[in-house]
Amino acid sequence: METIKVSVSDRLATITLSRGKSNALNGQLITELDDMLKNISADDNVGGVILTGTAPFFSAGLDLVELYNYNEEEAKDFWKLFLNFTANLVSFKKPIVAAISGHSPAGGCVLALACDYRVMAEGQYIIGLNEVPVGIIVPNSIFQMYSFWLGKAEATRSLLTGKLYSPEEALKVGLVDELVKNESLLTAAARKIKKFMELESNTWSQSKLNIREELIAAVSADQSASLEKMLAQWWSPATRHILKTIIESLQRR
Repeated sequence: METIKVSVSDRLATITLSRGKSNALNGQLITELDDMLKNISADDNVGGVILTGTAPFFSAGLDLVELYNYNEEEAKDFWKLFLNFTANLVSFKKPIVAAISGHSPAGGCVLALACDYRVMAEGQYIIGLNEVPVGIIVPNSIFQMYSFWLGKAEATRSLLTGKLYSPEEALKVGLVDELVKNESLLTAAARKIKKFMELESNTWSQSKLNIREELIAAVSADQSASLEKMLAQWWSPATRHILKTIIESLQRR
């Protein structure tokens, strides 16, 4: 594993995203994370997962620098991979808590949304789905994940403007569940997940899957039509211009 670090203690696995400074999501990170979660799902010696990063980032979202240079086939394969991974994460049967260690826009927010509980570090951080201003069409599956926690009205308003929330704003609208100082982040996440893990595991898991039945159906549905629209926009001159401007800004930092 080159992009994640994993430790297990007292039946609790902690997965730390570890790809550069910002944990930008590329095919390798997504594949390694997906494979690790499948292994944990099948391992009776692990009862739950904390997913975290390293301040000042949880994950900056998709690696736009790498994605920008993909050809059409590579881009299509990546988006399929990401949407399939999202479906797997939403239907992960064991407790999983996000310990959000910093900035978490776009794809980073998607990772957190799939978890059962979100503890976020206090600070000058941002979290939310800002795909629309970037020129990326939001598929229904991602909207359903957002509205699962925020409600449809708030999710609609924020998605269509690409709103990014401060930790305090995120707590207020239900995007995160708890704010703590960064040094207490993993302690708070462990405290919460251990409460989940104390409960009878099959009862808890089946209840989670029942509660998420509609959400799981939405993220697992055939998304080929949505993907075609996303890809058509991805290659449009307007989106390419936006992406190029963003990448040039990132590379100047």
